[in-house]
Amino acid sequence: MKAVCQVCMHRCCLEEGQWGVCRARKNEGGEIVGENYGKLTSLALDPIEKKPLRMFHPGSLILSAGSYGCNLRCPFCQNHEISMPQDEDKEMPETVYFSPEELAGKAWQCKRAGNVGVAFTYNEPLVGWEYVRDTARQVKKLGMENVLVTNGTGSLDILGELLPFIDAMNIDLKGFRQAYYQKLGGDLETVKAFILKAAEACHVELTTLIVPGENDREEEMKEEALWIASIGKEIPLHITRFFPRYRMTDKKATDVGRIYRLAEEAGKYLENVFVGNC
Repeated sequence: MKAVCQVCMHRCCLEEGQWGVCRARKNEGGEIVGENYGKLTSLALDPIEKKPLRMFHPGSLILSAGSYGCNLRCPFCQNHEISMPQDEDKEMPETVYFSPEELAGKAWQCKRAGNVGVAFTYNEPLVGWEYVRDTARQVKKLGMENVLVTNGTGSLDILGELLPFIDAMNIDLKGFRQAYYQKLGGDLETVKAFILKAAEACHVELTTLIVPGENDREEEMKEEALWIASIGKEIPLHITRFFPRYRMTDKKATDVGRIYRLAEEAGKYLENVFVGNC
């Protein structure tokens, strides 16, 4: 029996046993399930600034957990081994199972080291949103924080399921042109709607990775910054430098001067602009 996944704009219509675009969700018995539930590929205690979050518990650490799968196909992905293993005809990455209670308990154990909670990151957490919801609920019971690091390419219904438990997000706003998002397998309007709803409910910071020749024009940055400012001038924007990765190893790293010029342009309209990877 066919079933349609409702997590993102792809709306994958799947036959029994078939995987979605994200390679994390599949049709089992006529029901779409997150097959990566609780299966972690990565677990590390990171500085919260690495997420990046600059204005949420600065100077603290956060237990960062990742699984596998992603609903975009960014050719510069730095975590492609876990986000898109099928693109390299590889087997699924090795995982270790953590129940929601176990991961929340691990976060609590790290509290003495300066940990403030759990960050769902590394791959795209929305493709396994049920695990994020269940774990985040347990983390909140312990009085700790939940952070979502996401591409924002998810349905508002799914976001609504998560927002009661999420304290902060870093959302990738990969550019401000639909044509560019289409290259990445995404949709700009979906991300904009996601950002708008998230900003109403929790602390939000945004990140734009500047790729030479793709999204590095000052005019586009001006439009992006003006749109962000229409939501809130105080929303932090991280403008980060591209380095050759994955399927874009033949492209040069973004010129540092270009990053600072774009940050200067964004700073005309936003109060908190940060540069990264420079």
